[in-house]
Amino acid sequence: MAPRRLVVLLLICSVLLNFCGAFASTADDQRRPMILPLHLSSPDDARHHRRAFDGRRLQRSEPNAHMRLHDDLLTNGYYTTRLWIGTPPQMFALIVDTGSTVTYVPCSDCEACGNHQDPRFQPDLSSTYQPVKCNINCNCDDKGNQCTYERRYAEQSSSSGVLGEDVISFGNESALVPQRAVFGCENIETGDLYSQRADGIMGLGRGQLSVMDQLVDKGVISDSFSLCYGGMGVGGGAMVLGGIKSPPDMVFTHSDPFRSPYYNIELKEIHVAGKALKLNPKVFDEKHGTVLDSGTTYAYFPKDAFIAFKDAIMKETHFLKQVHGPDPNYKDICFSGAGRDVTQLSKVFPQVDMIFSKGQKFSLSPENYLFPHTKVSGAYCLGIFENGDSTTLLGGILVRNTLVTYDRADNKIGFWKTNCSELWKSLNHENAQAPSSNDGNMSGGIAPDIAPAGLPQTDLPGELQIGQISFDMMLNISNSMKPNFTELAESIAHELEVDISQVHLRNYTISGNDLLIKWTIVPDESANSFTTTKAMNIIRRLREHQMQLPHKFGSYQLVKLKVEPQIKRSWWEQHSWMVAVGVSVASVLGLLALGTWLVWRYRSRQGMTYEPVDGVVGAVVAEQELQPLK
Repeated sequence: MAPRRLVVLLLICSVLLNFCGAFASTADDQRRPMILPLHLSSPDDARHHRRAFDGRRLQRSEPNAHMRLHDDLLTNGYYTTRLWIGTPPQMFALIVDTGSTVTYVPCSDCEACGNHQDPRFQPDLSSTYQPVKCNINCNCDDKGNQCTYERRYAEQSSSSGVLGEDVISFGNESALVPQRAVFGCENIETGDLYSQRADGIMGLGRGQLSVMDQLVDKGVISDSFSLCYGGMGVGGGAMVLGGIKSPPDMVFTHSDPFRSPYYNIELKEIHVAGKALKLNPKVFDEKHGTVLDSGTTYAYFPKDAFIAFKDAIMKETHFLKQVHGPDPNYKDICFSGAGRDVTQLSKVFPQVDMIFSKGQKFSLSPENYLFPHTKVSGAYCLGIFENGDSTTLLGGILVRNTLVTYDRADNKIGFWKTNCSELWKSLNHENAQAPSSNDGNMSGGIAPDIAPAGLPQTDLPGELQIGQISFDMMLNISNSMKPNFTELAESIAHELEVDISQVHLRNYTISGNDLLIKWTIVPDESANSFTTTKAMNIIRRLREHQMQLPHKFGSYQLVKLKVEPQIKRSWWEQHSWMVAVGVSVASVLGLLALGTWLVWRYRSRQGMTYEPVDGVVGAVVAEQELQPLK
């Protein structure tokens, strides 16, 4: 999916559960979307919509699913998270989309699916997979055996397949145990869906097929989730399914679930440099109002609001030189002379404040309305554009380095400025726990590489103290120019979720177009060694080639990986553990298996069972989606 595409999805009359609606969640390269509501499928839909939100608030504390976000908003056009499906679990990279309600992945028998990040889902290899049998509430396959779905996208791509039910797992850093859920198994992909790197979509919107609604209806999480997107040039972030304790200074605004199925907020004014834009007070309340959509890259204002915002920014930055945008097909508004240090942009560009219905104010940094020029160093362009419709659409750029809590139980959405990379570390520290090993019908939420077959499943008397992790990477430099090693180190630090001070460049050698770079990752200054969880996360990400470096660095190849013990060892380590393993690419799999055996701990959970997804067939919310005008 291109980074400039607006996320949109048109569902063509197919999913399960008493509805034949339409809903959108992919992206479009067009910048002037028209928001077009689709008609409700029956007069009873509004009644069903209200019922879906009755009695949702849980009175007891529930576990959360803490999940990492990957990719970069401007490079990829989306954020993905990892979800495991089946027993044993099969891993997928799914686009996080609050504008869609169905989760789907490519199926093994798909004859028209692209080559994505991970292997296709193989139902035959999952002992817990069950097809959703054909019934009067869904369209059925040619054999009349299984429910089907079909989606067509505004940019001429499409997705269709069958509906299945299986165990979904949320990773070994989530307290939430695996659960059964309904999802789509693709048989056909076309257009951008076929060519994108991500495997599929994770739907977080309102509707009974949504991952959120299914988990809430089962009573395993409270009716809330949170997203936190990384900052400019950093990417990544964190996601939490379930409630979290809100920071005391989080700014909340009402979200009306009865106005539309979108996550909307009550935006009343926008201030630039402390001055309110001179606009009709109702400008942000037209059509669907102001809508948040995690699958949309940029922000789109109604015409009058866009012009007023653009003029105010240009007035405050009159001392900067205006330059053409990076793409001649678009009339971007860009400024040069601001410098390359994004942490200093607030000294050049004005603060922007969003004012909500009760006077609450949430302040935006320049990174929330700018994107870096890809061809002019130190230049930045407005990431807010004119919408061809009267709806205000706020994409991911507006909430970078912002914790956004979608409190669906209390019908409100909260905003809190923070460092999303650091936020993940704190969430992980508070709630991470090892997934359990279970009987043959349970996945335990463990990825296959974390619990490989044949390894002993035993507790260890202590933790292995790893002092540093070294690796060699090969880059192809076709232009014979060395990369900016500082920027490359920053990207590696972000992808491995360590501080930049922990990434050390040892040396590099150039042979023709091949650049061999040797790196060492050391523990934080406050520690003499890595925790086992942290060390295994770094090893896993390196072994699985999960580092996603900016495109300007090209592709890389892992050549060698070496793990060294802490220099100052405890008495137990001196007598029991000595680890110094150097491996080539051919033996990386063996290193991961050995490391996993040494440091992984299994903890059993008692009485954990899987319940059938009762109530999936029933009254549901008729949905609408955003559709762009080309």
